[in-house]
Amino acid sequence: MQVLLPDGNPLELEDGATGLDAARAIGQRLARDTIAVEVDGELRDLRLPLPDGSRFRVLTARDPEALAVLRHSTAHVLAEAVTHLWPGVRVAIGPAIDDGFYYDFEFPEPVSADDLGRIEEEMRRILAAEHPFVRTDGVDKAQLAEQFRGEDQPYKLELVEALADGEISVYDQDGFEDLCRGPHLQTTKPIKAFKLLSMAGAYWRGDSSKPMLTRIYGTAFFDQQSLDDHLERLEQARRRDHRRIGRELHLYHSSEVSPGGPFWHPRGMIVWNELTALWRELNRERGYQEVRTPILYSADLWKQSGHWDKFRDDMFFTQKDDRLLGLKPMNCPAHVQIYAAGQRSYRDLPLRLAEQGIVHRDEPSGALHGLMRVIHITQDDAHIFCTHEQVQDEVIGCLELAQTIYDIFGLDLRIELSTRPENRIGDDALWDDAEVALQGALQAVGVEYALNEGDGAFYGPKIDLHMTDSIGRSWQMGTIQLDYQMPERFEITYAGEDNAEHRPAMVHRALFGSFERFIGILIEHFAGAFPLWIAPLQVSVLPVADRHNGYAQSVVDELAAAGIRAEADTRSESVGRKIAEAEVQRVPCILVVGDREAEAGTVSVRRRGEGDLGARTVADLREALLLEISTRAL
Repeated sequence: MQVLLPDGNPLELEDGATGLDAARAIGQRLARDTIAVEVDGELRDLRLPLPDGSRFRVLTARDPEALAVLRHSTAHVLAEAVTHLWPGVRVAIGPAIDDGFYYDFEFPEPVSADDLGRIEEEMRRILAAEHPFVRTDGVDKAQLAEQFRGEDQPYKLELVEALADGEISVYDQDGFEDLCRGPHLQTTKPIKAFKLLSMAGAYWRGDSSKPMLTRIYGTAFFDQQSLDDHLERLEQARRRDHRRIGRELHLYHSSEVSPGGPFWHPRGMIVWNELTALWRELNRERGYQEVRTPILYSADLWKQSGHWDKFRDDMFFTQKDDRLLGLKPMNCPAHVQIYAAGQRSYRDLPLRLAEQGIVHRDEPSGALHGLMRVIHITQDDAHIFCTHEQVQDEVIGCLELAQTIYDIFGLDLRIELSTRPENRIGDDALWDDAEVALQGALQAVGVEYALNEGDGAFYGPKIDLHMTDSIGRSWQMGTIQLDYQMPERFEITYAGEDNAEHRPAMVHRALFGSFERFIGILIEHFAGAFPLWIAPLQVSVLPVADRHNGYAQSVVDELAAAGIRAEADTRSESVGRKIAEAEVQRVPCILVVGDREAEAGTVSVRRRGEGDLGARTVADLREALLLEISTRAL
């Protein structure tokens, strides 16, 4: 048999050769360093036989994909340690996840995060000796089920019973046996740099009707420096948590009286309204017309649009006069109603409709997270109705607008093109046209993009916009989606130059994503220290003593008259304490006024991140601040 190496050259092997055999054929040192293998693009255990003619790649610790194998193997060592410390513990599942791994257990007694140190210590004791990961394939289903039944391991038993006989594999390390597909390391030797992070409750298989298990989260890297860097990023993220900063800056709060519905405070609404003003300005410049649509619609509309089959389990419904009504999970069918409300000609196209649209999605309670995952969602939604010939130019316009928005906030943009999913509607010929159109727009703009096959919307392919924040985390933000299906379903048309009826194309576009999530990301990106133009309080004026309160207020009045958000702190506190508290509130500009400033008509200026900048006249400072605000400087 033979396999094809990454350079296209064939590698001759004995029949039945495994991935490890192939690595040995290339070199003994490579075989020692092999973590797993990639076969026809799929990550596989190096112990499995290779298919004849397959494309083959060896993965070592230098390959990013190998981290998942290390972390999955570390999860098994975690499970072994837990079984040593708590005999009788019931073991569930332990996969690798983004940035780490977890394992679920049903403990025989209460445990807490205080026990993580004990578990880590036991893991290190196990790892003091090198243990091979031994894989056994084709394990007898009945025999394994009887074993788990006798060991009182109901979760493993349930997993076994769902598998087909002959397709079961088991891994053993140091006498700990676990039902698993793999892949795993050759031995425990590479497991050195790891850390257990937290505990949480998790329902078995995510079903609230099933037992609540204890989930232990951890992470692992191939070297200690990478682990230390990751832990530092986690600490940075903790300090930047938008939920904590949101409370400290009095921006918003969440409450169980309205799960997933943030309560925006006056200062939070300033941030919201500044974003809204930016949104309106950018839309107006690019020919969008603002609209507003209801949030409650007949279920028949969702059936016609296709959302009923895809989203009905995530929607909220009510009855009105024996009619089933649903809160909208998205705005697109509503904008189709506006398009369809009149006769349209090719001269009307492209028609660009934009809305700060409120939608509701029934997110699981355990998934709700501050502003990042909410039920009440405000999208910066827009839909462009255009001819097929106009599609590429319109998508290019959306991409350029996205870059403008992200540049304003200093966010790095990363782009993915997501193609047709298995569960989709519409003719494949239309999908072909849509995917080609999006690829053409991306190539015309000249941006790099990754291909994300099979992750498009159910009605069309999409361009997903990701950003990287100031501590290196990636977030999905906006999306640009091309849809030929909804115009067909709603039978909307326009009169062409030939006086015949034609079907328009429909571009769905949300570039902020949702206002809630965008603000949450901005809070964490800036750690609450917003640029001057969007800061809830732009200037804090601090009188040194009570006799300076009048002058402080006159400074506030002059700045406020120019549209600058300023307040005087006239409390009978020391000026040092006032400065400290203003800095905690991340106020961009602090002005101290005493006898000298009152007599000279000046202010002593302190800028966040720059310190004391000396005295300036109020007029000079006002003009400098207005310039900074008008240019939306970072």
